[in-house]
Amino acid sequence: MKALITGVTGQDGSYLAELLLSKGYQVFGVVRRSSSENYERIAHIRDRIELIQADLLDQVSLTSAMQKSQPDEVYNLAAQSFVPTSWEQPVLTAEFTAIGVSRLLEAVRSVRPEAKFYQASSSEMFGKVQETPQSERTPFYPRSPYGVAKVYGHHITVNYRESYGMFAVSGILFNHESPRRGLEFVTRKVTDGVARIKLGMAKELKMGNLEAKRDWGFAGDYVRAMWQMLQRKEPSDFVIGTGKAHTVKELVQLAFECVGLKYESYVKLDPSFLRPAEVDILIANPTRAREVLGWSPEVQFEQMIQMMVEADIKRLSR
Repeated sequence: MKALITGVTGQDGSYLAELLLSKGYQVFGVVRRSSSENYERIAHIRDRIELIQADLLDQVSLTSAMQKSQPDEVYNLAAQSFVPTSWEQPVLTAEFTAIGVSRLLEAVRSVRPEAKFYQASSSEMFGKVQETPQSERTPFYPRSPYGVAKVYGHHITVNYRESYGMFAVSGILFNHESPRRGLEFVTRKVTDGVARIKLGMAKELKMGNLEAKRDWGFAGDYVRAMWQMLQRKEPSDFVIGTGKAHTVKELVQLAFECVGLKYESYVKLDPSFLRPAEVDILIANPTRAREVLGWSPEVQFEQMIQMMVEADIKRLSR
């Protein structure tokens, strides 16, 4: 089996590449041309995957990547994926995260229409939630340019499935984290900040809305769900999450407890970190994934935060 992964150098892409290699796949990864390479997350498997230069903004390069790899499965994990940046760069976010999906689907349709296609949808599509918890049937109400772009990507995937009979599915993944998460994301910002304070490299941690609630799971568990979706006979979309929500305050408290400190002594609230339109609560109803895919998370929230704090302390101690 051959698989093509866009976003292979990201958190999810690196875990997915590991998983597919362990199953005997030949793995191709799409990377953007850059003056400086950032392959840190895939350094340990770099010699086992074949990298192809292409860009979600460039149709010709995506078609070429499909022709070179001739994949059985395509995983579209690339996007402008940081929500705050989507307000600063809304048009670029739309080009990558929305229209980029159309370009890749069109490349698949023209070169390997029989290939199975996975689109990384997001819980941010639910935004101002219409019901709690959120399932596959919950209406979307995105509250950021990123969320809006992801809704487009989701619906165009459905459209290609229904228009052309392609095996094209979306996984509506709730927040998933790991030591490989980007430093700009709140979980990693917290665990990195806690590690710096513990090591005497910082004195405070500036935070925004501590009351926001999220359903946080481990990225390594979630890429397993992506693969399982493409092993089914019939294409179908799934919500993937733990079904448990935690506040940002709980996340902060737990991270500080990992190093024996009380968060109240170090956390400072900074209004500049508040979103223009807040998403107050996201919590998954993963019943269908459990019953149909047989998927369930293996790493618990507390384990994951401990893992991330320890990894950041180890990294910074070097």
